Amino acid sequence: MTDQSDKLDLRSMDLSEEKKQELLRLFPEICTEGKQIDFERLKLVLGEMVDVGKERYGMNWPGKAECFKTIQVPSIGTLLPCPEESVNFDTTENLIIEGDNLEVLKLLQKAYLGKVKMIYIDPPYNTGNDFIYPDNYNESLKTYLEYTGQVDSEGRKFGTNSDTDGRFHSRWLNMMYPRLYLARNLLRDDGAIFISIDDNEIANMRRLCDEIFGEENFIASIVWKSRQIVDSRNKNNASIDHEYIVIYSKTPETFQLLGKESDISKYSNPDKDPRGPWMSNSILGLANASQRPNLHYPIIDPINGWEHMCPPDSGWRFSKDTMQSKIDDGRIIFPKSPEGRPREKKYLSELASSHTGFSSVLDEDTGYTLNGSREVRDLLDGKFFDFPKPQSLLQILIQQCMKDEKGIILDFFAGSGTTAHAVLELNKDGSDHKFILVQLPEPVIEDSDAYKAGYKTIADITKERVRRVIRKLNVADAGKLPLSSPQDRGFRVFKLAESNFKPWNAQLPQDAAALAQQLELHIEHIREGRTSAGILFEILLKSGFPLTTPVETLTLAGKQVFSVAGGALLVCLEPELTMEVIRAMAAQKPERVVCLDSGFDGNDQLKTNTVQIFKTQGVPSFKTI
Repeated sequence: MTDQSDKLDLRSMDLSEEKKQELLRLFPEICTEGKQIDFERLKLVLGEMVDVGKERYGMNWPGKAECFKTIQVPSIGTLLPCPEESVNFDTTENLIIEGDNLEVLKLLQKAYLGKVKMIYIDPPYNTGNDFIYPDNYNESLKTYLEYTGQVDSEGRKFGTNSDTDGRFHSRWLNMMYPRLYLARNLLRDDGAIFISIDDNEIANMRRLCDEIFGEENFIASIVWKSRQIVDSRNKNNASIDHEYIVIYSKTPETFQLLGKESDISKYSNPDKDPRGPWMSNSILGLANASQRPNLHYPIIDPINGWEHMCPPDSGWRFSKDTMQSKIDDGRIIFPKSPEGRPREKKYLSELASSHTGFSSVLDEDTGYTLNGSREVRDLLDGKFFDFPKPQSLLQILIQQCMKDEKGIILDFFAGSGTTAHAVLELNKDGSDHKFILVQLPEPVIEDSDAYKAGYKTIADITKERVRRVIRKLNVADAGKLPLSSPQDRGFRVFKLAESNFKPWNAQLPQDAAALAQQLELHIEHIREGRTSAGILFEILLKSGFPLTTPVETLTLAGKQVFSVAGGALLVCLEPELTMEVIRAMAAQKPERVVCLDSGFDGNDQLKTNTVQIFKTQGVPSFKTI
């Protein structure tokens, strides 16, 4: 009997297929008979807009082509929930994900596409030994599983990027390009990415971001004074005391920084002007008499007749008629002596914005690397992490991006967890920002203080720091009046792993023995030891639902059914399905239903009837897995 149900796609979003379909939608005339793209016809459609020259401005390096192949390979991994390592797992909307960020970014594509307001990353600066990378970019999940001991090693490993390597910068670019490419997809149209970097790769980072985000979306390159004390150890006697924060928006004209709050202490109302507080402002311009003769004229004090002339090298800011109009309106302040100079009243009520420009050079209020080290040391009772950013710096950047909005902040090079620390501190004032951290479980050095204190990986340090920040904030609030709105002080931990479901391996030899082995493996296609919670979250993620989507457990016709997002999706993982539970789910009028294929084992008639029942009841999508 023909299987009329659809199979749930267990792969992450196929980015190349998405872009292909978008091209075909925009230019249906380029579609071939085999539903592929006719590039010659596309060139004809676009005409002179196509650049066919061999020499063009751009960035290239060994391995760039492989970057695109890496991006296009969907992930078949999953994120397994770890409630025992989490804080307030059932209620929080914050996430800490342990795993290779390339694979994690692929897995987040469906559920978080266009939903992240801000990305902040502090990636490896490529100083010679500060990042690890997979030897084989085309097998990232497998390499990660080998690296973390989840599967047997076949010789692939992670290693440091030595500056003696002939492709020192290329390896760094190969590491960064796919991650930035995937990250851009997750940003909201009004979102932005903030990237910390230093002189080692600032030039390449700018070029990468110009290509991925577009030169037109460059916002600023912020200079942060990272070192408080001059470094005299450098052989050339130059103390490098700064780093950069490069900012790019997702789309043009949709993002701007908050700016610096205006200083209103200068405004007062000594003359009880009915228009309210004001401050005096110069009315001198920049043009000399030969450049703008119409701006060089005497201003007459209407009270005592004193004549005030502008300097010959700088005229007035306004024409004679405009100036007279301001005098008549009482907006010009005249001095108490003939030698003084008139000034203009600027009213607080007429300010276009409560903020001025945000300086591209950060002042000392942002803190130094030294402050970040002390924060981690004081929280964890030891020096377990080198050169973390101070959370005060992150607070300022988050405020500049988020303004007063509620949104998601993603950091996929989480390190010690400074971004989460800053978000939790900011939320004390009534904000409701959410964080997603991603950190590779990179092993700490065995003879280090961190290892001796019980931390086996950097991800362990990340999670423990955030736990202690939450504990500290809760202790500080103890005994105070209840907050008007409860703050989200928790996080859900997920860990990257192979899919809960064994994939069919089409690469095996097509002989009877290999086929028999595959069939035997798929008698029970769910991996041993996997839980219903793990399976549920994989279905959520690969159906496009965020990992924090509300889930309610129902009992329908004696079977357990998960109701997702208020009933938009129903998931039944029961090993034996009945007509009664199928009818009960259909009666809920969900948009989508997912069941285990094994629930219909040996009952083709039930499966056929299920398809028809859901169609009759107007359920748009029914899939099995």
